[in-house]
Amino acid sequence: MAPEGIATPFYDGLAALPHFNPDDDVEPLPPTVAALRAEIRSADALLLSTPEYAGALPGSFKNVLDWAVGDGEPRSIYEKRVAWINASSRGAVGAHEELCTVLGYVKAAVVETARAHIPVTSAMVGDDGLISDPAIRDQIAAALVELAGQDP
Repeated sequence: MAPEGIATPFYDGLAALPHFNPDDDVEPLPPTVAALRAEIRSADALLLSTPEYAGALPGSFKNVLDWAVGDGEPRSIYEKRVAWINASSRGAVGAHEELCTVLGYVKAAVVETARAHIPVTSAMVGDDGLISDPAIRDQIAAALVELAGQDP
């Protein structure tokens, strides 16, 4: 659903990351951590989406962020354009407040106009696992355009 000119690679290495331990945040990094940081550095912007669990960010998602904030290399998450889509039909306020805190701490450039609350229900998802509702797809595409800083 990304408009032309916007590439949207999907990070799918969450389950393979080791649990964050600052003592392990040294060279040589675990290969999965090095790959995560390389993907972040190669991106012009990051679009995040996470559910809420027990009123907060899920531990596995926080683990990704913990490994991301340790990167002091150029083009890391520091000052990178970032936004997120809240797809929860229940709000997920706690998770997104924590996300604001973490992204503020690392001085990510949060693109407020690209942040969106787009509740997605199971009825909006097709058998292939993709969102089938055209209005929802349009909202996500609009967020991508804002994040990329492009004219629609």
